[in-house]
Amino acid sequence: MSFGELALKLGMLLVFFGVMIYVGFYCRRHSTDVNGFVLGGRNVGPWLTAFAYGTSYFSAVIFVGYAGQFGWKFGIAATWVGIGNALIGSLLAWVILGRRTRIMTQHLSSATMPDFFEKRFSAPSLKIAASVIIFIFMIPYTASLYNGLSRLFRMAFNIDYSVCVIVMAVLTAVYVIVGGYMATAVNDFIQGIIMLIGIVAVIGAVLGSKGGFMASLSGLSAAQDPGIANGTVPGIFNSFFGPDPLSLLGVVLLTSLGTWGLPQMVGKFYAIRSEGSIHKGTIISTFFAIVVAGGCYFLGGFGRLFAEELGAAAGGNPAGGFDNVIPTMLQSLSPFLIAVVIVLVLSASMSTLSSLVLTSSSTVTLDLLKGRLIKKMDEKKQLLIMRVLIVVFIVISAALAIVQANSSVAFIAQAMGVSWGAMAGAFLAPFLYGLYWKRTTKRACWASMLFSSIFMIVDMLANLKVLNISLGFLQSPINAGAFCMIAGLILVPLISVLTRAPEKARVDEIFSCYSRKVVVTAKDSIETEE
Repeated sequence: MSFGELALKLGMLLVFFGVMIYVGFYCRRHSTDVNGFVLGGRNVGPWLTAFAYGTSYFSAVIFVGYAGQFGWKFGIAATWVGIGNALIGSLLAWVILGRRTRIMTQHLSSATMPDFFEKRFSAPSLKIAASVIIFIFMIPYTASLYNGLSRLFRMAFNIDYSVCVIVMAVLTAVYVIVGGYMATAVNDFIQGIIMLIGIVAVIGAVLGSKGGFMASLSGLSAAQDPGIANGTVPGIFNSFFGPDPLSLLGVVLLTSLGTWGLPQMVGKFYAIRSEGSIHKGTIISTFFAIVVAGGCYFLGGFGRLFAEELGAAAGGNPAGGFDNVIPTMLQSLSPFLIAVVIVLVLSASMSTLSSLVLTSSSTVTLDLLKGRLIKKMDEKKQLLIMRVLIVVFIVISAALAIVQANSSVAFIAQAMGVSWGAMAGAFLAPFLYGLYWKRTTKRACWASMLFSSIFMIVDMLANLKVLNISLGFLQSPINAGAFCMIAGLILVPLISVLTRAPEKARVDEIFSCYSRKVVVTAKDSIETEE
């Protein structure tokens, strides 16, 4: 690597990091109380909220891990995952959850998802259970965010992965601790712009290196993989649904519908300014998802064009693993585009990391510690504890990421899929029905949370060979997570009907937030009075 190339890459990184830190200190005036630190004072506009939603959704795990893995398995049909993310995970999520979440959470004075469960169902036990689930499953999810960076940084700088993890962790901690939610939202907007521009430029360059789109599509038609069903069918990897439509559907469901139950995603609706902002945010968020998610999976779908550079392992998989697919596709790019990719992946990872640690720290502080382990906790002490916990969560996740990268431990990589599936399966149905259906009971919510948490832990232990059981199609954490979400959507109404209905007066008071009196002026009739 020449000095000029190194200077270009380092220069872009330093500018990027400088802007992030500046935004953190600029936004500290918004983080002087708990409401401002956690929710930005519920006064965040549509652009910032939409980009915060999108950048929290799509991390380096998507760009490097999922795009490479599912692009290799499904070919160009992997683009359906990105389309599903845009239409189900963004558009429908905003339309179905956005307005009702914003109105009811403000009515209940709820700042977190566990707090919503307590106040909506008059059940402090649900609040504790939800907080514990978030605490258990959020840390491995957070640790997995670093995984996508190791190969890219080794390719671009030939530096130790640990250095990258530590720098990213420290910088993220600084701007989140100083500026809170508002700093996270503003930085997410900047990082989102980088992601939009970067993914378009990278797709054009990668396909250009293989002769353009049509030539790349033609080359993909010749790809074969004897290791998977239908893998030897000519043209299967550039077909409409790829070699395994059922598994593809499972990926679409988990990565799309799953966002409806993830606390760091739903929490974005708590903070948006107004109903008009929700309409604008819906359009912006959907466009962002189409470009970024659709672009990532579309790019990954051409991974088999680089099979010779990747080499083959047993079963037809890439020799370096699926995480090596995207870095191999990028290594022939110009120094400038490689620098853009590095900043793109850092943007994706830091935005999601900041959202996760802010969600984790606020949940533990407000839902577990306040009023229980620490009886008296004023605003100043709550802010201090949240900031300390942000450091704790980031240190633990960074340490786990470094341990996993320097050993053969596969726990973190597998736990990411389990984490997403467990939280989405546990919370999606209780939250959705809680917003719309008065008859929803706390026992039904308990059933959904327990079923998904236990099933996903069993699935993880089976994959790690701790339990000697075979779950068949559900052995995959992706399919298991999708199954838990669907099961929750069935269990909650079924058990709600079979159990005692909640107190009518209390539920009517909660749902009264959706009905408001509007006084209008009627014009006099021009008809002649009789």
